[in-house]
Amino acid sequence: MNQPLVLLADIGGTNARFALADTQRQAPLLIDSVRQFEVAQFPSLADAAHHYLQAHAPDSQPRSGVFAVAGRIDGDEVRITNHHWVISRAATQQALGLDHLRLVNDFAAQAMAVELLTADDLVTIGDATWSPSATGERTFAVVGPGTGLGVSALLVRGDQRFALETEGGHIGFAATSPQEITILETLSRRFGNVSNERLISGGGLVNIHRALCEIAGDPAPSLHPREVTAGASVGDARCREAVEVFCAVFGSVAGNLVLTLGAWDGVFLTGGLVPKLLADLQQPAFRQRFEDKGRFAAAMSRVPTIAITHPQSGLLGAAAFALRRGQGDGDPFPK
Repeated sequence: MNQPLVLLADIGGTNARFALADTQRQAPLLIDSVRQFEVAQFPSLADAAHHYLQAHAPDSQPRSGVFAVAGRIDGDEVRITNHHWVISRAATQQALGLDHLRLVNDFAAQAMAVELLTADDLVTIGDATWSPSATGERTFAVVGPGTGLGVSALLVRGDQRFALETEGGHIGFAATSPQEITILETLSRRFGNVSNERLISGGGLVNIHRALCEIAGDPAPSLHPREVTAGASVGDARCREAVEVFCAVFGSVAGNLVLTLGAWDGVFLTGGLVPKLLADLQQPAFRQRFEDKGRFAAAMSRVPTIAITHPQSGLLGAAAFALRRGQGDGDPFPK
């Protein structure tokens, strides 16, 4: 008899989230089982998972796992992009005593989460509407800022779902205004190559704020992302400007993904910063820059942008991978 419980993980550069999924349920993610830890507290992913199982799920005994990780999966190994962990699938599977373990890119999991989201988990930004009941071939982009910038796509082809594993957050930043050109020049002196992630992420928000200070000839305080958003909320002019630049550039990046991927059916916005900046993203700048694509502006105006507000969408996506295996949809777990 198949063991229905699956160990899930969503591993970013800052936090490690764990949960259990029951593949015999239509809604497999067991919300009460979710726990979050700082990755800096543990020497390895296996140690963090051991701690979770022993402290919070001692009687669960899962025999398989799906771990969504923020990095490029290269064969049996993945290096977390914004942390020092290097994860071996085989070694982690053995250390945890699992029969099967699959590693997936964290934004492939975010893409797969779409099929398990409800209306309560989504907020439409802009006037273009999304129809979850639409049929036929569909292509969606999935993008979101957290510790880094994640990018994926969800391809719906009949009854099948394909989530692309990409490192699209590291595409070079394309400035489109005099202010952004100056910001790019400022960041280029510091980083050399300036990717979209250098602006659209938690650290990116700080980079924008620091660049604006340098451009103005003012001292650049060392802030955390939450301090920039907090400053913006209480009327600090420089922090407010940083948030406005962030939202405009985010809109431009999201629009570029539509053109790149052919994601005319919509863009899902996710990641840790989206719920925190939701009110700012609902201001005109995001959609204006999203749609500002020259001869394709009219087509872009019809593409919906949907913010995901589910607090554990990465784990939800890992659960979606587990559910498909539990339903006999192939065997996605490497041997």
